Formats: sequence, structure tokens, C-alpha cells
Amino acid sequence: MRGLDWPDGFERTREFDRKPNRRFQASLATTTSDLETELDRLDPDDWRASTGNQHTKSNGLPLHNAQPDDPGFVLRWTADDAQYAVACDAYSRLRDNVRAVSLWLHDTRMRSQRPVVTGEDDFAAARLPPGDDTNAVVAQPAQNAPQDVLGVAPDAPEGVVKAAARELKKQTHPDRPDGDEERFKEIVSAEEAMLDE
Repeated sequence: MRGLDWPDGFERTREFDRKPNRRFQASLATTTSDLETELDRLDPDDWRASTGNQHTKSNGLPLHNAQPDDPGFVLRWTADDAQYAVACDAYSRLRDNVRAVSLWLHDTRMRSQRPVVTGEDDFAAARLPPGDDTNAVVAQPAQNAPQDVLGVAPDAPEGVVKAAARELKKQTHPDRPDGDEERFKEIVSAEEAMLDE
């Protein structure tokens, strides 16, 4: 029987803190297909998924009707002798956690195509420590709080959140000459996070 292979050092979301996500409309089948497409584009040496579901595809991805008690999802891959893992259990449905990982993978892969030089590659936040380093701490990507991204109070009403996001999206939309696609996506994600609370 397969079980969720949660990475050591990654914090788990407490069950009562998991929220439904009404923004992700794709089915689990579509979501896993999108994830496989992202992985094909990333072209890792190998990869595998892990869920709390007993019945999965050979690569660990859930079947279209999976509804495990533990909705967490983990994706691990290897590229150029480095091991990576990303995981999500913030949502109460497996589909939403798989979708969050797929979107993170897409956003990070797209960011790596920008002609920007940084201290580490864009996937460094997902790199696992070598297997013989048992004391290593795995860094999880730092994220700005949604209210900070939108410039609103943490308990701002829905209308205020939507208005702030609308204005910021207009300013950063990728179709504008001075648009910023990464910032635009960050604003969309922040809006979704605040409206889901």
C-alpha cells in the first residue's frame, strides 16, 4: 500500500487549517494532465508523485476519482544529479493541492526562462539536501503575505480585496508595455488566497 511520502523538514498544514479552494475549476484528471505537461517541459531525469491514496498510476499520480483522507501532494524529481521536492497540503481537496504544485512548477519554469541572473537557479528553493546530510534544513520558499502584496489589511472585506487587486492587475498586466508577468501572477495568487479565507 502506498502512502504519502512527505519530505523531511517540510511543515504540514494542520487538518483544521486546510481550506477549500473554489478558484481552481479544473478536474483532477485535467490537473494531473497539466502537471505532466509541465514536467515534460521541465524535462527532469526522472520524477514521481506521492499522495495519500492507495490506488495511483505507476508514476504516483492520483487516479481521476481519488479522494484520500490526507489531501496532501508531493512531487519529487531529479535533474543534473540534484534532487528536488515540492509539496502542498494547504487545501482540503487533493485536486487543489495538485493544482497548486502544478501552477508553482509552471510559474517557476517560466521565471527560469527570463534573461535575469540570480545567485541560484529558480528551482533552488525546491532542491533537497544530499542524502547523507541528515541535519540539513530544507528551506521552503518565502512568500509575501497576500495582504502585503495587495496593500490591504489582513481582514479587509471582499470588495476592498477585489478593488485593490483589480487596480494592481491593471498596472502590471503582461499585455501592457511596462507590464510585469511575475508581479501580475503574484497579485492574482494573493487575491485568490485572501478570497478563499
